[in-house]
Amino acid sequence: MSFEIEMDAVFEPAWQAVKEKRIPCAALGVVKLDGQKFIRSVGQAQIEPETVPFDQTMWFDLASLTKVIFTTRRILELVDAGQLNLDEKISNYIPDLRQYDLSAPERVLTLRALLSHQTHLPAVEPLYTLGQDAETLRAYILQRAWKSGPSVYSDINFMLLGLVIERVTDTLLSKQPVASGLSFTPPTEHSVATEFCAWRGRVMRGAVHDENAYALGGAAGHAGLFGTVEGVLDHAFLILSGTGLSAEMAKAMETPQSGTRALGWEINHAGWHGGEGHSARTIGHLGFTGTGLWIDLARGYAWTLLTNRVHPSRHTDTGIMALRRETGRRVAALFSPR
Repeated sequence: MSFEIEMDAVFEPAWQAVKEKRIPCAALGVVKLDGQKFIRSVGQAQIEPETVPFDQTMWFDLASLTKVIFTTRRILELVDAGQLNLDEKISNYIPDLRQYDLSAPERVLTLRALLSHQTHLPAVEPLYTLGQDAETLRAYILQRAWKSGPSVYSDINFMLLGLVIERVTDTLLSKQPVASGLSFTPPTEHSVATEFCAWRGRVMRGAVHDENAYALGGAAGHAGLFGTVEGVLDHAFLILSGTGLSAEMAKAMETPQSGTRALGWEINHAGWHGGEGHSARTIGHLGFTGTGLWIDLARGYAWTLLTNRVHPSRHTDTGIMALRRETGRRVAALFSPR
């Protein structure tokens, strides 16, 4: 059986989810270590307030894939360049962090702890409701005495990492260089719609869905990046092929820092979102809008499933987690030893 025919079977669960109107559209992409790409897509880029057909060159709001495709990658590049050190305190890069309390716990957090979500910082807070301009909101994040708690997956960790990148490079995140197929400012008319936002009073399309990233100017360390399915696959291929990072930093993306996490990425573990059957050297990450990327470094393949499952509302049960796991299981079966 040809790989093209087998890809149709891998895509069948996503196709069925669109047919049953559980999600408006889906794009599945697989890339091999030899550079071959295979893409399938179906559905509508927008269904409310009007219908817009989807094609696979359209831009998805990648949501928290920003954390790994942009922020983690940029931090590791700056480490390779000698501008950052993973085990340095972030206050060495942002001296005014909690500047009115030099013993504040935020000042001693390291880049490694932030990247692996091993801090006391909360998962998320509605910072956008403060009603401040982007620069004042940045200052608030730096001076806030964050409530202490157990280590959790935290947007705040990556907001701080984004601020580190801006300080060290003297360039806003929205102006940072990104590869073809990735953008912080995609064309609205060629973007996939996300949610109708009650705060902004419109369906979000071509502007970041995440409210905090929007309030920070559209790009932040935790969200704001858009990508086409081919752009996401191209980034995955960089990781598969070990391109652009030192061997040490490339290895850091798969080296466990906790039970389930490496730097930025989540690592394969029982019951995870990537499905069964992949090697132990598989890393992955999700995006709230309905996106995901997974990379099997041992077997030499990567796959992405991009959807707009939050359109027109996040408050529906789309079955996205089951869809991801089943799609991942089928991808793994394509590459399992036979």
